[in-house]
Formats: sequence, C-alpha cells, structure tokens
Amino acid sequence: MKRILTVLLALLTLEAGAAGLSGTRPNIVVILVDDMGYSDIGCYGSEIPTPNLDALAAGGVRFTQFYNTARC
Repeated sequence: MKRILTVLLALLTLEAGAAGLSGTRPNIVVILVDDMGYSDIGCYGSEIPTPNLDALAAGGVRFTQFYNTARC
C-alpha cells in the first residue's frame, strides 16, 4: 500500500509540475470511500444506479486492480 501511495504521489507531483510549465491546471479527482465493494458503483456492474460516478468513470481512468491493506 505504501508503495502504491508513493507511486501515486510521484505521478501527481509530475503532473502538477508539467501543468505548471504549460500554464494549465491538472484535472485530477481522487475519491476515497469506506466500506465499498468492487461492484458497488454502476461502471463496475452494480444494480444500483450511480449516474454521476459513471459519468466520471466514462471520461477518465478506472483502476481495475487496486488493493489495500486496511486493518480494523
């Protein structure tokens, strides 16, 4: 998990640096949720309609192999 977060932070830093050179701001949204299963939103096969999240997923990047090591 620490390695994934480090890579994500590095990518965000590089993107922000490149955006500073070009004069545009990066268009990045990170959504953190608690107790959500893989198929709890429509773009991953949910039966519950989630049109706003589906619209975000349709116009962006979806992670399909993301793991965490959360502990309760």
